[in-house]
Amino acid sequence: MSQHSLEGSGLRIYAILYLLFLYAPIALLPIFAFNSGTIIAFPLQGFTTDWFSQMWANATLRRALTNSLIIAVSSSVLATCLGIFAARASTRFNFPGKGGMMGFIMLPMVLPEIIVAMSLLVVLLGSGLKLSILTVIVGHTLICMPYGIAILSTAFSSLDKSLEEAAYDLGETKWSAFRLVTLPLVMPGIISSLLISFTISLDEFIIAFFLAGSEPTLPTYIFSQLRFPKQIPMIMALGTVLVALSIVLLAVGEYFRRRGLARIGGKDSGGFL
Repeated sequence: MSQHSLEGSGLRIYAILYLLFLYAPIALLPIFAFNSGTIIAFPLQGFTTDWFSQMWANATLRRALTNSLIIAVSSSVLATCLGIFAARASTRFNFPGKGGMMGFIMLPMVLPEIIVAMSLLVVLLGSGLKLSILTVIVGHTLICMPYGIAILSTAFSSLDKSLEEAAYDLGETKWSAFRLVTLPLVMPGIISSLLISFTISLDEFIIAFFLAGSEPTLPTYIFSQLRFPKQIPMIMALGTVLVALSIVLLAVGEYFRRRGLARIGGKDSGGFL
């Protein structure tokens, strides 16, 4: 067997082991979610959907889910709107201190979240604000915005400037050219930013734990229930639903990514799927 074949086989085995390590725990979620036993172990005892029924009947869980959805939708919209302004400015204009400003805006992407959470907690309490869903939205917007900017900067950078110039030559104002020409072309990037921000906010734990006060969110609720073994199967059912939701969001994001590539005539390099 040649050296090239040995290297190819080794890489293939590594890839398979890596994928098993990454996705095997996720694959166990639906298996135990439909298991009638309360102990998370093999062999399985039987098939049941009772854990899903208990999940939907749990008032505290519904409240936590509602809070998380409100936070995730609000944070993703705010982060994407602010990201559009920042990405537009960074890709179309040159101004003093642009590099430093963009560096500070992107800083939450690399800072430890516990540092960001503690800093926000001190600032918010020092300002006399009561911890609530609103304070979590502020924190999640700060965390999600760098990811939105990274996606939107790519979308704005790949846009041909001559299209905007042609709109100006035809008598359009800067606002109408942005609304009628630029915005539709970068819409796949906007949708991708909304989806990634929504996903990050929905499963973010540290900032929600510090800033939510007495209001439960989905991650903090799940964390609180892990202390009770009898609640674990219901958490498995909840995890199964969240995985299914993530797959749907991934499919939607891939659809709009390919639609955007087709619109601008770009080359598909693989994307998400």
